[in-house]
Amino acid sequence: MIELFGIGAGTLILFVGFGLLIGVLFGFFGMGGSFLVTPALLVMGYPSRVAVGSGLAFVFGTSVIATLKHRDLGQVDYKLGVLMIAGTTLGIEVGKEIVLHLESLGLAGNIISVTYVVLLGGIGVFVTYESLKGGGDGGIDHDAEGEANADDIPDIAKKIQSYRVPPMISLRGGVTVSLWMILSVAFATGLLSGFLGVGGGFIRMPALFYLIGVPVPIAVGTDLFEIVFSGGIGSFLYAMDGGVDLAIVLPLLAGSAFGARVGSAATSVVDESEIKVYFGLMLLGGSIAVAVREIGGYLDIPVFDAVSLALIVGSALLVSGMVVYSSIVELRKQSAHQSATAD
Repeated sequence: MIELFGIGAGTLILFVGFGLLIGVLFGFFGMGGSFLVTPALLVMGYPSRVAVGSGLAFVFGTSVIATLKHRDLGQVDYKLGVLMIAGTTLGIEVGKEIVLHLESLGLAGNIISVTYVVLLGGIGVFVTYESLKGGGDGGIDHDAEGEANADDIPDIAKKIQSYRVPPMISLRGGVTVSLWMILSVAFATGLLSGFLGVGGGFIRMPALFYLIGVPVPIAVGTDLFEIVFSGGIGSFLYAMDGGVDLAIVLPLLAGSAFGARVGSAATSVVDESEIKVYFGLMLLGGSIAVAVREIGGYLDIPVFDAVSLALIVGSALLVSGMVVYSSIVELRKQSAHQSATAD
């Protein structure tokens, strides 16, 4: 069989295609999809250390592409980003040490998988429920400068902002919050990043909005800026312990480099609220996939691994396909409208 990057042609095509799907998701949502890499690698039989470390390396490369776009839009709060990096770095180191300890006990794979099931399943249920119930985009209103109205800030964030524990930090979007809250959120998400091998964006971005009260556009851009560093630091730490396999990372990045551009372009023509329910279903799909793998391992049914991998790839394919399909539909509508206007 022909090999490239030290892996078979079939696996290479799978990695490039999977990276393409995840790149579309990353470019469109500013998060989402990268957290599917680690469980997919676990399902394929890679050691926990390699799955987590390679997942972080992939997150690093993809987030660089997305961050440059948001920087051009002025949606990055560098002060907040640097503070998040400080807290996240410590969290990643603690998370990595936990993984290495659990790996020495032979428990890492199972515990990481169970954590994925609970975390992705919980967030997936919440996002899907809110999408079906509200029918809106679930975001907040903001003006051209990214300033949020006081009434649009979540009640939890208002409560947190009311605790004036010095030093207080002023952020873009008219937000003033205690330094200790920022560092706490950063440490918690960094811990998850180092433990699960994810950039943490699907947790950190909502945390910046719901807990700190940062307007959504700035939360997304700053989160991506922080992921560049957390992903880079995390992958470096794992690489020092032999946990990054370039034969995995490079094909994934080759696909995501193109996919991220497609996803970013789609944001200008597609209303994200139209397919948020699919994003929630994708999280649920990832959760179910890892659960199926664990059940298969417990019952010693190898075919469950194939079913699990199919669920992971299928979830990414579903949402990526909806992004592309919705883009085509919207572009056709715009073209038809322009033709009618010209006539």
